[in-house]
Amino acid sequence: MYIVYILKSKIKDRYYTGHTDNLIARLLRHNKGLVKSTKHFKPWEVVYIETHKTKSEAYRRELEIKSYKGGILFKRLVGRFDKIPKNKINKRLLKY
Repeated sequence: MYIVYILKSKIKDRYYTGHTDNLIARLLRHNKGLVKSTKHFKPWEVVYIETHKTKSEAYRRELEIKSYKGGILFKRLVGRFDKIPKNKINKRLLKY
């Protein structure tokens, strides 16, 4: 089983999306500063996960989430509806 995850920095308004087969070990690596792209924003907390049967499925989903680029669908995943302007909410998007 592979996990797609989203982390949020506890010190900055930053997010990181990735995939792994061991979420606990991966989170520890992020929080120990062993991941180049996240070491300056530690500590991190998990704010979203979903599971996939194969690594390729997880990787495809990771890329899909990254393509949202902080838009409405991304904010919906991490529960940030308060940051979505009311005139930008489309009822079709709420099904995702």
